[in-house]
Amino acid sequence: MAGLKRGSRTRNTGLRSDGYARNIVEGIIRASFRNSLDKGELLEPGKIYELTIDLGMTAIMIKAGHRLRLEISSSNFPKYDRNPNTGEHPWEAVVYKKATQTIYHDQHYPSRIILPVLSSGPGS
Repeated sequence: MAGLKRGSRTRNTGLRSDGYARNIVEGIIRASFRNSLDKGELLEPGKIYELTIDLGMTAIMIKAGHRLRLEISSSNFPKYDRNPNTGEHPWEAVVYKKATQTIYHDQHYPSRIILPVLSSGPGS
C-alpha cells in the first residue's frame, strides 16, 4: 500500500458568549515532514503518529462567559497547498484521496493543548 503525506491544520478560535467566533492563531504541519523539513517520510496507513503543531504566540484576554475552540482539519486550501494524500507532489498530482484523521485522547495516546495563563495580578 502506498504511503501517505497527510497534513493537519489547527486553528484556535475565540467564541463570545453570543456565539460569534474569531480566529486567534493558526498552525499547520505536513505530516510527512513531521521529523524534518528537509526530507519527507511517508505515513503508514493504520499507524499512529504523534504530531506537534505550533500555533505561534499571541496574547489575548478571554472574558468570563467566552470560550476557546480548537479546530482541526486536513486542509486550508487555497491558503496552503492541497494535499493529494497519495505521496505525489501537490502541484503535480492528478489523483486525490480523501483523508481521515483520528485524534486519540486516552491514557496510551494523550492529546493536549498547552495554553499558558497569565494572571493580571492584584489591583489590575
